[in-house]
Amino acid sequence: MTYSKKSSVKEIQERFDQDVERFSNLETGQLTTLDAKFNMDLITTAIVKAYPKLATVLDIGCGAGNYDVSLLQQKSPLNMTLVDLSKPMLERAEQRVRVLNTGETKTAQGDFRKMEFAAGQFDVIIATAVLHHLRDDQDWEDAFKKLYNWLKPGGSIWIFDLIQQQNPALQKFVYQELYGDYLIKLKDEAYRDHVFAYIEKEDSPRPLMYQLDMLRKVGFSEVDILHKNLCFASFVGVK
Repeated sequence: MTYSKKSSVKEIQERFDQDVERFSNLETGQLTTLDAKFNMDLITTAIVKAYPKLATVLDIGCGAGNYDVSLLQQKSPLNMTLVDLSKPMLERAEQRVRVLNTGETKTAQGDFRKMEFAAGQFDVIIATAVLHHLRDDQDWEDAFKKLYNWLKPGGSIWIFDLIQQQNPALQKFVYQELYGDYLIKLKDEAYRDHVFAYIEKEDSPRPLMYQLDMLRKVGFSEVDILHKNLCFASFVGVK
């Protein structure tokens, strides 16, 4: 597969710079994402239950901070590090997080793949709707290795993202027909085509099993599926 025609990091950043208000509200910002609120509640509550002494959290695609707000509503204070390509998104996330968090809140704008954090620094990494921007196999492996290295022993990464089916016929049925029908019901066929077009331009998702296998390959000792609905899934890897 060629990725030369896919959106650049700068193009992705510029698109999200214009969408802060929409993504600050889960009801408007995640309409195209199946079970968005369900998965946010599932992941943040599971994190709290799995880590009674949770202290350090990294969100590598924080957007406007929805997951961070949800987590802090259940457990605070936390030492949180927020990362996003978009400066306006990051500023909104920081603003919302500081209202709830009496712990340390740090921010870093840019591509997480180019960032350096200390090895074994975080209890938990949150990665929601960000990994589908990775491109070739080496990019995926390098990114997963980096994330693994940043986690403490026993730490974990929690992922919710767009995925593909491995079988082409099943992918066509699940994505084009079933997910396409969902998008039509949200608005109309033109809206479906608009969503499909920007996914084709911007995203390069991989199958769920590909990502679970990659987590194991880079060293995660446990992987588990939390939820899957058509072309969206949430899952976890434990170091």
